[in-house]
Amino acid sequence: MNLTLVMTKVFLKIFSRDRQAIIFSLIFPLLMMLAFGFFNSGDAEPIAIGVADNANSPLSRSFIASIDANPLFNVAGGTEESLRVQVINGNIGLTLVIPEEFRGNPANIDLRVLIDTSQTAQMNTVIPLLQQGLVEVERDLRNLEPLFNLAIEDVEARTQTYLDFLVPGLLAMALMQIAMGGSGFNLVEFRRKGILKRLFVTPIQPKNFITGLVLSRLFIVLLQLSILLGIAILLLDITFIGNLFNLYVFIILGTTIFLSLGFCLGSLAKTQQAIMAMNMLLTWPQMLLSGIFYPIDAMPELVQPLASLLPLSFVVNGLRGVAIEGANVITLLPNVIGILVWTVIALGFAIKLFNWKEVAT
Repeated sequence: MNLTLVMTKVFLKIFSRDRQAIIFSLIFPLLMMLAFGFFNSGDAEPIAIGVADNANSPLSRSFIASIDANPLFNVAGGTEESLRVQVINGNIGLTLVIPEEFRGNPANIDLRVLIDTSQTAQMNTVIPLLQQGLVEVERDLRNLEPLFNLAIEDVEARTQTYLDFLVPGLLAMALMQIAMGGSGFNLVEFRRKGILKRLFVTPIQPKNFITGLVLSRLFIVLLQLSILLGIAILLLDITFIGNLFNLYVFIILGTTIFLSLGFCLGSLAKTQQAIMAMNMLLTWPQMLLSGIFYPIDAMPELVQPLASLLPLSFVVNGLRGVAIEGANVITLLPNVIGILVWTVIALGFAIKLFNWKEVAT
């Protein structure tokens, strides 16, 4: 039997017997997906606001009804004093105080809003809607027709949730962790156990060892990412409109980068503690800066050029482009080129650093 296939089967058997590695390589991205999936599964809760109707007039009741009809609000009535206490205690977002003069044809009347001004998100949401409600009341009183009307045309645009954005990034992160752990950590562990020394005196060549390790890790990456993607689509109902072929092209290319980087670290490190420190130094900045959890465009301008050139950034952009934009390898050619450049760099260092005699000792 071909020695490369023999080594591939051996590495697959070793990994299949390591249940902890199987579980923990899946558990972190899976928990992240499930957590964000459940957090984003429900509709937004309406904002609780209070209304102190001191006028108790047909006009004030009509105004309150227009506010209550908005699904963003949950309106509670009461006296100004009681509602003020509820705002202070955080039970409601704000209180609108309607004065006694709010009746008939009011003019230049101030409506007071009791709100904690530190709650800027609520202020930015609620105040414009209240102002719009007042404009509509004023228009009805003066029998004015609106100057403009919005004609809504449904173009069947794709809706995208944060989970749709997040899942491709988590797949790329899992790819990086599995690939680098499978090459660098294995080299150090095989050296520690003396396995490399014993292999050195067998007919197995370095190319058989490396190719077998690469093929086994590639199979594991494809299998585990397929499981994660299946859970995301079937259980979490994410939007996936791309082609699986294009997705797996980026997965294979990305795996090649991080396997090569793992070989570099495994060739340099002599102990498990050293490989762990090197791995964290290389992976954590990429996890934070590669657009996994938020777009690179949202980062400080000083950081964006560096973040865009990280190897994981090209993989994340490629997977995300295929998954939620339906792009293909051709339209994502800049990301493909970036991945290929990093692959050449990583492979070059791996070939230079990986010496069978030195790594085995």
